[in-house]
Amino acid sequence: MAGLRLGPLLRHVDGSSATVWVETSRPGTAEVRCADGAGGRAETFQVAGHHYALVEVSGLTPGTAVPYEVHLDGTRVWPLPDDPFPGLPPSVIATPGRADDTRIAFGSCRWASPPTGEHDPVGPDALDALAARIAADPGGERPDVLVLLGDQVYADETSEATRAWLAARRDLREAPGSQVADYEEYTHLYYESWLDPKVRWLLSTVPTCMIFDDHDVIDDWNTSASWVEDMRATSWWRERVLSGLMSYWVYQHLGNLSPRELAADPVYAAVREEPDGTDVLRAFASDAEADATTVRWSYRRDLGRVRLLMVDSRAARVLAEGERSMLDPGEAAWLREQALDDPASCDHLLIGTSLPWLLPHLVHDVEAWSSVLARGDKGPRWARFGEKLRRAADLEHWAAFPDSFAALGELIAEAGSGPDAPATVCVLSGDVHHAYVAEPSWRGRPGPDARVVQLTCSPVHNSVPMTIKLGFRFGWSGLARLLGRAFARHGGCGRPPVSWRRTGGPWFGNQLMTLTTRGRAATLRLEHARAEEAGARLTTIMETDLTR
Repeated sequence: MAGLRLGPLLRHVDGSSATVWVETSRPGTAEVRCADGAGGRAETFQVAGHHYALVEVSGLTPGTAVPYEVHLDGTRVWPLPDDPFPGLPPSVIATPGRADDTRIAFGSCRWASPPTGEHDPVGPDALDALAARIAADPGGERPDVLVLLGDQVYADETSEATRAWLAARRDLREAPGSQVADYEEYTHLYYESWLDPKVRWLLSTVPTCMIFDDHDVIDDWNTSASWVEDMRATSWWRERVLSGLMSYWVYQHLGNLSPRELAADPVYAAVREEPDGTDVLRAFASDAEADATTVRWSYRRDLGRVRLLMVDSRAARVLAEGERSMLDPGEAAWLREQALDDPASCDHLLIGTSLPWLLPHLVHDVEAWSSVLARGDKGPRWARFGEKLRRAADLEHWAAFPDSFAALGELIAEAGSGPDAPATVCVLSGDVHHAYVAEPSWRGRPGPDARVVQLTCSPVHNSVPMTIKLGFRFGWSGLARLLGRAFARHGGCGRPPVSWRRTGGPWFGNQLMTLTTRGRAATLRLEHARAEEAGARLTTIMETDLTR
């Protein structure tokens, strides 16, 4: 009898349809049955011995929250017959109605939680805490979408349990050691992360948008051209990166797409047409790794009058020195087209990029300085130092691509200006293991009509050592700003076209931000996960009005 290995994950939801992703134990027909008669079914497809289905659910009623079940070959497999938390409410598909309210919860960087009952060395998981709050009041406040901004799994930092599992498969004395090596090992990471009972239920009942960052493949992924060259020279990298892209396509990317986009996706069609889609998907991943322009991981999701643009700021890079860009020309053109499309239809423009656009000033200036050094402007000795520095210190955010930093600022200003401009333009980011709010102003020109904010929230569940806390607190200080300008002057870096100030934070801990829009008004809330006797709970740390 077919069983449910992972899922269900509720992914894309609009007024009348939804997609539900599952992994099953064998081939078969996956079916979603809703209490009001809506539903859908799909045959499984196979990749590397694993079986998956993405079920399109149709016939939903706008503005309703309907419970659903998952059946495999006619047998109910969700809710689980032996649910470890039988008190959890039924999973529901909540469709948007005519109300103007939209809630977007977001964060990044999540280590898998240890098994229930075991000590958690990094504190309570913010997703566990969110699940507990929704379960306690199913009819109360819940996000319309949960945006996960990268590092959903850590291929290069495995848990003790995963290392033991890896050691039973292969000799960890050989590269890549205790990191994952292939597709099968990636599947284990997703099981470890998404089989957490509360998180599993949360992902079954709250729609999700996802984008990768470096740890989904490896730390500092695509930092520079020489980094790529060094990695390709190893014996293990090709299998690792192809497996990372293949598993990301299956476990994360497919669910980001709408039913219309899925119907037009040639790779999705080809994988489903084959008895075993492994070779098709591997060829796709090989092309994507060799030439990033062959694939678009970025996507758009419209949430009423809120437009969310999820941007690939990791794989779409141009890395040749002298031509470095965060986005290749096609990707940059796509982002521009989406940001400027029909401005009258959008009250709030959200740009999701795993890497923050606006950083602590010292970090920004050092990244720009290192990019000049590595380019060779100061000679070969400085170039070697610059490359070594940016690898060691993870200096590869937007600031390390100065032209791209400026171009994004210009696009934001253009999208946020004019009579039909949105009320806010918000850049949603993670990565840097602290949370903050920063606001830009444009040098030598009036600012946009929209209020523009950088909203950064990380981690969801990860370590925040004292060195990170002290380093980022100093990085935001006035003294650090002066020090950063000294680095910039040495490199001959001009002042960036925008200046910015931190208007909130820094905050440290396992945390989530929630952006709530009501018409053209918007509020922001930051919550920390706290450990209490009854379990993890979210506590409000900050709440502020973002309306200009």
